[in-house]
Amino acid sequence: MASFMDSDFLLTTDTAKALFKNGAEHTPIFDWHCHLSPKEIYENKTPSGIVELWLGGDHYKWRAMRSMGIEEKYITGSAPDREKFRAYAKTVSYAVGNPLCHWTHLELQRYFNIYTPLNENTADEIFDECNKKIASGGFTPRELIASSNVKCVCTTDDAADSLEYHALLKKENLPFKVLPAFRPDKALSIEAPGFIPWLSAMEKVCGMKINSFSKLKEAMKKRIDFFNEMGCRASDHGFGYFPYSPATEEELEEIFSKGIALEKLTVDEADKYRTALMQFLAGNYHDLGWGMELHIGAMRNNNARMFSSLGADTGFDSIDDREIAFKLSRFLDSLDKKDKLPKTILFNLNPKDNYVFGSMLGNFQSDETAGKIQFGSAWWFNDNYDGMREQMKTLMNLGVIGKFVGMVTDSRSFLSYPRHEYFRRILCELFGDLVEEGKYPKDIDFLSKLVEDISFNNAWTYFGME
Repeated sequence: MASFMDSDFLLTTDTAKALFKNGAEHTPIFDWHCHLSPKEIYENKTPSGIVELWLGGDHYKWRAMRSMGIEEKYITGSAPDREKFRAYAKTVSYAVGNPLCHWTHLELQRYFNIYTPLNENTADEIFDECNKKIASGGFTPRELIASSNVKCVCTTDDAADSLEYHALLKKENLPFKVLPAFRPDKALSIEAPGFIPWLSAMEKVCGMKINSFSKLKEAMKKRIDFFNEMGCRASDHGFGYFPYSPATEEELEEIFSKGIALEKLTVDEADKYRTALMQFLAGNYHDLGWGMELHIGAMRNNNARMFSSLGADTGFDSIDDREIAFKLSRFLDSLDKKDKLPKTILFNLNPKDNYVFGSMLGNFQSDETAGKIQFGSAWWFNDNYDGMREQMKTLMNLGVIGKFVGMVTDSRSFLSYPRHEYFRRILCELFGDLVEEGKYPKDIDFLSKLVEDISFNNAWTYFGME
């Protein structure tokens, strides 16, 4: 019987162990999609303790704790840190098979050299040991990024963001890059209550009045060019479902006028606006060589009572189940026909769509770059042992996994980098199984290089970092 999370964790064959040692274990990390704060990286403060590092802003942990029936004061409330930690420790014991159990113990091992399993009985001891090590140094955001062998972090930044902290970080002599990624979701949400305040912020940062759809496109082009000057190599978009509804310029101007006048828009009108703006944005991404990330399938803010109390991104989102294939296909084709389809990474939240997304890739590949259209790594609710295996098995069955751009943390935590290790171990296990079963040649050197490419090199090349 294997020991709990020992050095061979998830590496169940000799081939898998060799691949991890030769191709994954010491390969750098390129975290090209995350939600880290550039302000926190710049200010570089030592955290107050393990609870701030672990429970602050981590809705994965919050959801699990709520499933245990724990009072909110121990989750996002004002309970003392030790009591919050005890509550989380208890949760981990009961979360058998949940990736939180693995992530938690990988983080304890890699950052604190603690190999004792976390539970109610060990909570106080581990709490004290973690806080002692944090107080002794080495746990500022920059130190955690550097010690995790991260070569570049791409944050997620609104189109109206000043990028002031990115500008300040560019002046610092850092051992890693911190680049912005363009996230214009607020621009696409013309029917949302926050659209008008966002538009005002855009007018201020662009120094122009935005009173028409054509002016909005002009302003967005300005911001794209500014982000590009700041080193941006990627855009990111989140959709519950993917819109595609073509419209004339006259219709779009009318829809925009209604939107800024706070007149109610129909779903079709909003989708026509989103379609046209996405086509415009994607064309610009193509011209600059950016990668376009499409995250599709989240149903957000389901609990109105808790949304009113805690706001967005606090653990009350889930998977949507709407149909995606046809409209996504028509959108990608509308760009490809005009030679404006950028490098695109498709992320699905509903695992029912694995084969939809995996088969969509082959429709729009080209010789511009290997793997121009990518199947993004298992995302959010799929970011677990089974979800990662199924995503990669789908890609192996339908595409060319050797050109896969690999894993991202998609995290707000500076302790989340062992998730890359988790992914790499699963990748090595999958490849090892194929070799051991006689389904792929036992070429350890070649496969080790492939593992290294998927872990780092492919993404580095894909986003033009060379």
